[in-house]
Amino acid sequence: MNAYIFPGQGAQFTGMGLDLFENSPLARDLFNQANSILGFNITKIMFEGSAEDLKETKVTQPAIFLNSVILAKTLGTNFKPDMVAGHSLGEFSALVANGTLTYEDGLKLVSQRALAMQKACDLQPSTMAAVLGLDDAVVEKTCATINGVVVAANYNCPGQLVISGEIEAINKACDALKEQGARRALVLPVGGAFHSPLMEPAREELEAAIENTTFSKPTCPIYQNVTANAVIDQMAIKTNLISQLTAPVKWTQSIQQMIADGATLFTEVGPGNVLQGLVKKINRDALTSSATINSVN
Repeated sequence: MNAYIFPGQGAQFTGMGLDLFENSPLARDLFNQANSILGFNITKIMFEGSAEDLKETKVTQPAIFLNSVILAKTLGTNFKPDMVAGHSLGEFSALVANGTLTYEDGLKLVSQRALAMQKACDLQPSTMAAVLGLDDAVVEKTCATINGVVVAANYNCPGQLVISGEIEAINKACDALKEQGARRALVLPVGGAFHSPLMEPAREELEAAIENTTFSKPTCPIYQNVTANAVIDQMAIKTNLISQLTAPVKWTQSIQQMIADGATLFTEVGPGNVLQGLVKKINRDALTSSATINSVN
């Protein structure tokens, strides 16, 4: 069974999507539409902007979404997913890919999500840290002993868990985790505590936008970050998507469940190949590949 997976924030690079724009009339139309929908020239930033320009949340999230979704659309009849999943932001790309959201609605929601997250970050200084080489249970238990907000946020693969929270609490947790034997506990260059209770203001804002958006019956199940299970019911998809901003990303558990449900090939759709690396660390026998542009479309 073919599983298609969609990356999240962090996969961006200067020049992303330019090959699509140059080689596909369909892609060109979709990129130009995006500039109109967003009200600024995102393609110019994607194709020519500096790494610093691309790091801005209101740019990063739509840019990765556009690269992923437009690439999926250029695949044409070659795009036949039996199941989909997306890492954090990538869940929105996956929902457009399986027909739950339209391209326009998906882009609008991603833009609103980015702006709401930026606002939440500005309200309270916060951050995330990558913890390598410890069991998830040890990380969870250690975080629970720290004063302040610090929680497990991204279960990326066995031995790699990202924690999220208040800056002081994250620093204390990193020290404690190193004492517990973590190979590394490294504060990440991100703007805030994504997938933690500190994103509650953003969750409330996004909830209103999601509730006002039409969700259609998907063409195949999506394995959502919040549950790590196959979901096909539109209302359940909506509920899980609303919860996603303050809940952890269960990526390890999602990939394990997809394999248990018959996934034989994982194709990454979007910039970079980070997710393929994680899939291999979750199950080294899993087959992975990158989607490549079909220039006929």
